[in-house]
Amino acid sequence: MKAGHAGRRRKSGTQRQPKPVDHALHELVDQLGIGKSLSRYSVITSWETVVGEQIAKVAHAERVDDGILIVRVDSAPWRNELSMRRKEILEKIIEVVGKGVVREIRFR
Repeated sequence: MKAGHAGRRRKSGTQRQPKPVDHALHELVDQLGIGKSLSRYSVITSWETVVGEQIAKVAHAERVDDGILIVRVDSAPWRNELSMRRKEILEKIIEVVGKGVVREIRFR
């Protein structure tokens, strides 16, 4: 036996291959049952990516409740503008974080 391997014997065919980190993390998330919470959180953390820096300065994603994204908007004109662009923003959210996380957006 080589130095450093004394006392370690492997049974033929029982060596386990390491899992890729992303696979192991997905398994852990599933086991902990936190997948939905992480998806909702990713909507909030990705808000600036979704709408851009200018809009993110005046509209703040606050939370996702039962598939409804609640966004606080600093002024009525911006609220109107974003309401008209609701479908476009929703499509971008789906593109960034995936389908099934947000089904509606409410601007306050």
